[in-house]
Amino acid sequence: MPSSRPSSPSDPRGALQALLTEASGDTLRRAQWLDTVDQLLRPHLPPGLAAHARLANVRGDMLVFVVDAPVWHAKLRLATRELVDAARSVGLDVTGLSVKTTLQPLRPLAPAARTAPPMSAAGQSQLEAALALLRSDDAKGAEAGHKAGARRTRKAPTEPTSGAS
Repeated sequence: MPSSRPSSPSDPRGALQALLTEASGDTLRRAQWLDTVDQLLRPHLPPGLAAHARLANVRGDMLVFVVDAPVWHAKLRLATRELVDAARSVGLDVTGLSVKTTLQPLRPLAPAARTAPPMSAAGQSQLEAALALLRSDDAKGAEAGHKAGARRTRKAPTEPTSGAS
């Protein structure tokens, strides 16, 4: 159940609301509007293209899209007519499409998607050999430490000598 008290400016929603009510919030409102238009146009993108294209701007009578590879640039240009019609159906007065290509991913990869490439058999065997060597060194070090500790406990503690007589 939502709280009846107004959110404080230190609350993230309160801070966002405060920002949106000021003139400086125009940029943020514009970004939210562009994101909404992007979500409306996304179903009209050719299959497979939605993950590689994003609406970046509506400049005058042009839709401006950003894609993450030249191949998607060409596919998006081929879909100009459908996208312009879809944009008009949601109330935008556009006549064309501009496409920009970036080399950066449009959306950050999910942590699960960032997997290391599989290790080669040679790499795997070298890793196992290195781990075995480390384990044997650790075992030797622990054994030597155990023997040294046993010798120390057998000796009687010596009293420190003082320089004064």
